[in-house]
Amino acid sequence: MNPEQNYIEINRQSWNNRTETHLKSDFYDLDGFLSGKTSLNEIELNLLGNIKGKTILHLQCHFGQDSISLSRLGADVTGVDLSDKAIESAKQIAKDTNSNAKFICCDIYDLPKHLDEKFDLVFTSYGTIGWLPDLDKWAKIISKFLKPGGQFVFVEFHPVVWMFDDNFEKIAYRYFNSGAIIETENGTYADKNADISQSYVMWNHGLLR
Repeated sequence: MNPEQNYIEINRQSWNNRTETHLKSDFYDLDGFLSGKTSLNEIELNLLGNIKGKTILHLQCHFGQDSISLSRLGADVTGVDLSDKAIESAKQIAKDTNSNAKFICCDIYDLPKHLDEKFDLVFTSYGTIGWLPDLDKWAKIISKFLKPGGQFVFVEFHPVVWMFDDNFEKIAYRYFNSGAIIETENGTYADKNADISQSYVMWNHGLLR
């Protein structure tokens, strides 16, 4: 099958393959997180403001550190990710930290089949939209799950970042979306020397469309 047509399953396996390495990595510092350290950065904390008592839908949550960090601030959080291994880990970490964060395993385009609820905020951050071929469809998903007057908080790298190769030595990809980018990588961003290899399918999205 064409990888672009089968991108969801390819990317599910890709993230499943990364999850164990990420859990053990210094990048994610799970031990520090379990002892109370937040995974959220100042920029998103400032954007979010006081979220105590608010409901938050966290899209593409990986293994749930940001979702649980949000719940520690008093929010009622639901995290979504397509990786079953990541979601399984998220549920265990929530249990280990006495978090009430809930988690759903599905592709976000399919979320209306799994969730019927409106939220005060929808949140997503860092390296998320490149996994999605259709941002108009993504925006409709966000709109569907926001309460009237709700807020969408989106933190992301400038799309110029995704033009470079993995070592940031040369321009390797186009700025604008010109179709699927299909690659195989050794290691992972959280541990470049990890003894793992995975294929993935991504799309670049410029600021101007």
